[in-house]
Amino acid sequence: MTTTPAPQTETRPGVITLFSDIWCSFAHVAMHRLHTTRRRLGLEERVRFDHRAFPLELFNNGPSPRPGTDSEVGGVAHIEPEAGWQLWRAPDWKFPSSSLPALEAVQLAKEQGLEASERLDLALRRAFWAESRSIGARAVVVAVAEETEGVDAGAIAEGLDDGRARRVITRDFRCAKEHGVKCSPHLYLSDGSDHANPGVAARWHGKYGTGFPEVTANDPGVYEAILKRAAS
Repeated sequence: MTTTPAPQTETRPGVITLFSDIWCSFAHVAMHRLHTTRRRLGLEERVRFDHRAFPLELFNNGPSPRPGTDSEVGGVAHIEPEAGWQLWRAPDWKFPSSSLPALEAVQLAKEQGLEASERLDLALRRAFWAESRSIGARAVVVAVAEETEGVDAGAIAEGLDDGRARRVITRDFRCAKEHGVKCSPHLYLSDGSDHANPGVAARWHGKYGTGFPEVTANDPGVYEAILKRAAS
């Protein structure tokens, strides 16, 4: 844990601001742990999650390759199997070439409230990691929104079509670069503390897309402390 100001955001008490990408397996772990721990602690009405984009394809100047995400399933899924995982099982040509439409949809859902964006974010993560759905396609993103309770899918479709959320993703990308957001996920609390990939450390063997990750530390208990801190 460090104590640096949250980058260009007004993180209120009772809110955790988090930067992440839906493509990121470590963020998938983090979001599962945040949701399940919040529910277990009875803090669902006291702590909200404010999603900000950490668009990996903009940082990397290209999409995440399928061999990379498949290797993450093999190397990361075992630390949180209940989050929902599978190797990509749809046809290769359906593997998403971008996660930006999904990230945009989460920002559009924030217009309906943080709870709506939380639900859609979690649904889109499961759609990709557990169901092999192409979250880069507008039709898939809208379909996931239609399946998600408490989300107005028509408003999501309208926002995707008029493009207004793309500038929000670009803003978050620039903000993350300028203010030292370290990785996906990176959490910020109202007291000034921040937590990069909480409780998890890993190293890569070989390059992304040809090598594989090895988890070297795993402490899910840190999420209880983070949520209690956010609620206080």
